[in-house]
Amino acid sequence: MSPQLPERFLRNFPRRFPIRLPQSRNGQIALALGVVYLVWGSTYLAVHVALGSFPPLLLSGMRNLFAGIGLFIFAMRRKPVWPSLAEIRNAGLVGTMLVGLSSGMLAFGMRTVGTGTAAVMVATVPLFATVIAAVAGRKIGRGEWFAVGLGLVGIAILSHGDNSPGSAGGSLAILCGALFWAGGAHLAGRLKLPSDLFLSTSLQIGLGGAMSSMVAWVSGERMLDVHFLPVLAFIYLMLIGTMAAYVAYGFLIRHTSPIIASSCMYVNPVVAVALGALLLGEPVTHSTVIATVVILASVGLSFWFDYRKKGLAV
Repeated sequence: MSPQLPERFLRNFPRRFPIRLPQSRNGQIALALGVVYLVWGSTYLAVHVALGSFPPLLLSGMRNLFAGIGLFIFAMRRKPVWPSLAEIRNAGLVGTMLVGLSSGMLAFGMRTVGTGTAAVMVATVPLFATVIAAVAGRKIGRGEWFAVGLGLVGIAILSHGDNSPGSAGGSLAILCGALFWAGGAHLAGRLKLPSDLFLSTSLQIGLGGAMSSMVAWVSGERMLDVHFLPVLAFIYLMLIGTMAAYVAYGFLIRHTSPIIASSCMYVNPVVAVALGALLLGEPVTHSTVIATVVILASVGLSFWFDYRKKGLAV
């Protein structure tokens, strides 16, 4: 084989197999939702594997810190408009809520709460998002409240009969993490952030990850025995679960309502349960099937009510 063949193939690859991203706004929103639905649903499995070598807080902090650095380098190569000090401060505040406090509390809670139960509890984010929006003065229709309530019913069905180990303190920590996530998403939609999406996301997750890493180090967390699969899971969490998914989520925050952006928290437990059944052999009960239908119905209703409200507003 000619040594120039691989180089020629790689050079012509984009023309032979073009990667075409959606051009319409609705297509871009659908792609972003697909990323956060599937990728963040798979991160619970990845965290389960990565914990074989990484303690929880250090895992959360390092994946976000390194991902933030990587995204920052990528963003700077695009030569974006440099943000003001106020925008950097706002990005740090949002990152502290979304990454430092939310992911940190989730990691802390998962010391005593199983990953499946944690995924179900994190699905309370849309409820907190709706309550925060209502407190902030946004008029919430009965249909939106019904969609959130239906989603919570699905969560209750999904968690019924879950015998994974847990504690009141761990559960409270995870619920606090969900509250911090909803608060961070609300602030991200209100505060003036850097105009470049990649630079803004890199500052948020990088600063939040740095805070989590410092807390983990001060609290005495250190790396465990290093194994191949946990390291591979860490790389997946850093590149796909953080860098790609946070960019997609940041796009959703900017271009959809908080309820739509947070709807991934309903779908992620379904994905997590499905992957657990396929890859870990976890049983899929009748309650799981019913809950899946109810949760997806709640997401569909949240879309419908949100777009109907926008249509009436026009």
